[in-house]
Amino acid sequence: MTKRLAAAGAESTPETRRRFRELLFTTPGIEDHISGVIMYDETLRQAGSDGSRFPELLAARGMIAGIKVDIGAKALAGAPGETITEGLDGLRERLAEYRRLGARFAKWRAVIAIGAHRPTGYCIAVNAHALGRYAALCHEAGIVPIVEPEVLMDGEHSIDRAEEVTGAALRAVFAELLDQRVLLEGIVLKPNMVLPGSDCPAQAGVSEVAERTLGVLRRVVPPAVRGVAFLSGGQASWPPRT
Repeated sequence: MTKRLAAAGAESTPETRRRFRELLFTTPGIEDHISGVIMYDETLRQAGSDGSRFPELLAARGMIAGIKVDIGAKALAGAPGETITEGLDGLRERLAEYRRLGARFAKWRAVIAIGAHRPTGYCIAVNAHALGRYAALCHEAGIVPIVEPEVLMDGEHSIDRAEEVTGAALRAVFAELLDQRVLLEGIVLKPNMVLPGSDCPAQAGVSEVAERTLGVLRRVVPPAVRGVAFLSGGQASWPPRT
């Protein structure tokens, strides 16, 4: 939010951020296109000019309030160039509070990079384990977890390599979800599409990306999973449309 305001020459304060968010949330007809809003801790606690807290304001318009609960991807010890998403400490208590404040779903993003000798099995395993623990805690709190194992499109890797890594990451994640007694009907999977690296000389067309992506999901994702919401970022400059 601070970056967006700075780009427009506006000062970033709690009040300017609140006013900008209120402008978005009260846009006429927004509920016809958006069903849920992922918030930060600050946003969930803010209110509109009429005193209605943002989760209540959204609910009145038929939209669901969600909350980002991880604290970001940090360097993974013993694995140069790889990361582990942190934020499990105190998560049970935070989720209970977020539920009281009106959050009905949550988001946790794991980051898997492809490169020379990456990802390691270690990186995939620890991120899958963290996603499983997060999802189990969400269910305990009565919150739907968005499970987001993102295989990055940065790099020179081929679409074959992206398909291999995406499948491996999803298999590890679902193994952890089942081991940690997560109800698969009660999650939303948020995966990457299967894409060649952004610097790969052999780019793929839309049809191939769709076929590869659906192929991985059909092979790996259990049919009990009710919803898949794809990642939206990073593809604005993706070249081909065939």
